[in-house]
Amino acid sequence: MRSAARKGRAAPAARDSLLVLLFLCLLQKTCEPKTANAFKPNILLIMADDLGIGDLGCYGNNTLRTPNIDQLAEEGVRLTQHLAAAPLCTPSRAAFLTGRHSFRSGMEASNGYRALQWNAGSGGLPENETTFARILQQHGYATGLIGKWHQGVNCASRGDHCHHPLNHGFDYFYGMPFTLTNDCDPGRPPEVDAALRARLWGYTQFLALGILTLAAGKTCGFISVSGRAVTGMACVVFLFFISWYSSFGFVRRWNCILMRNHDVTEQPMILEKTASLLLKEAVSYIERHKHGPFLLFLSLLHVHIPLVTTSAFLGKSQHGLYGDNVEEMDWLIGKILNAIEDNGLKNSTFTYFTSDHGGHLEARDGHSQLGGWNGIYKVIDGHSLMPLLQGAEARSAHEFLFHYCGQHLHAARWHQRDSGSVWKVHYTTPQFHPEGAGACYGRGVCPCSGEGVTHHRPPLLFDLSRDPSEARPLTPDSEPLYHAVIARVGAAVSEHRHTLSPVPQQFSTSNILWKPWLQPCCGHFPFCLCHEDGDGTPR
Repeated sequence: MRSAARKGRAAPAARDSLLVLLFLCLLQKTCEPKTANAFKPNILLIMADDLGIGDLGCYGNNTLRTPNIDQLAEEGVRLTQHLAAAPLCTPSRAAFLTGRHSFRSGMEASNGYRALQWNAGSGGLPENETTFARILQQHGYATGLIGKWHQGVNCASRGDHCHHPLNHGFDYFYGMPFTLTNDCDPGRPPEVDAALRARLWGYTQFLALGILTLAAGKTCGFISVSGRAVTGMACVVFLFFISWYSSFGFVRRWNCILMRNHDVTEQPMILEKTASLLLKEAVSYIERHKHGPFLLFLSLLHVHIPLVTTSAFLGKSQHGLYGDNVEEMDWLIGKILNAIEDNGLKNSTFTYFTSDHGGHLEARDGHSQLGGWNGIYKVIDGHSLMPLLQGAEARSAHEFLFHYCGQHLHAARWHQRDSGSVWKVHYTTPQFHPEGAGACYGRGVCPCSGEGVTHHRPPLLFDLSRDPSEARPLTPDSEPLYHAVIARVGAAVSEHRHTLSPVPQQFSTSNILWKPWLQPCCGHFPFCLCHEDGDGTPR
């Protein structure tokens, strides 16, 4: 039953609801098991992080070695229009977990931050959201998440765990509540709010220089000012410094941690051994639950920067550190699939491989590319894919898909059933830098609004069935159906907008800010420091 190998193309785009994709009968009451002995397959979900569609052999890459993923595709179903819901980790994963556009749960931002920045922020996946894990748990499944979460931890206190995986349908969690960043590697430049951090450091230096100049002037008799005033101003500058350095000065300790259920087991985590820990946990979970049914969501840290790769794979690929990391990821997946087979579960396990979204094209180290390749490709929202997977239908049930960047609708696609054409209408596009690069180098990620985007009036129209790379925009002269398609898609967009309603914004400034009283800690805050022994106990 090893079946669906899937790679999400570069976002923004739309992803079908995973709930129905995984196990349709669990999601429709008309298909609920009639007896206690009804067959329930095990479900293994494997999600890569920032993997491009062009990085895998099964999608045409002949220079990177991904034999295990390629075999999964060969034995199962390879989907080519199954798209990611957002271009960034937090919103894309929120949509993946719930089958809904992330903005419906407030897990998107119209401006500013577009992903969670801290374990100690108060934003995250709201408690009232229904995840596929919760539904499967209600149907008797053991539900485990091993790896990356990035959907928040706490709301009001360090121990409330309102956003934690165990509060969203998982009964076991081992992994990283946040995400890998360059800050997790002491040898890398800062990443979390790096620009703001640099400005704050500049302000601090400027203010400190001013105090020193004032003190020197007083000492030399050039300035008449009381010593108490100088001391007071120095204290203000020191407090300003502490107010930001207490968070930004310790990003690795606050964000780069491992947890088992509610307990912190490594703080900060040791990057070089994390992959082996996750592999060990995943194999152990499969062995503990081999009598099933179980859901195992293996959310890999590969292939997100800083591309932590073990020595066995360093320098072995044709594509530098990124390629090494991809090939190590494939090896890890092979080990997991071997564990499924060794425990006699291959024919009773539904296996699904995906990426949270496309490759991070803007990730570079000098002239070296650290992000994936998205091939020729630059969201309730879900429908059942079971007829498609079973071969009963040639196309999915989606007629319209809406492409969002943050909370801004940038494009929509229409699968015209009577003709088979797939039309895509662009209302807004990012201004790539340099022009034609397909990415926004120098920005980190492309903006969703403001001066960094172009609004198209009239909109751009493409026929993806004939032009999948969107290289040739259609005009009324070149496409007789131009006005009819624009009008039909516009009507669908208008209808879609009527389904939207305001919700609390999880990425608001107050939710994003680091709050010391929310910081997960394995000791007495702020002295948080622990590492895991070989038997899995923190020390």
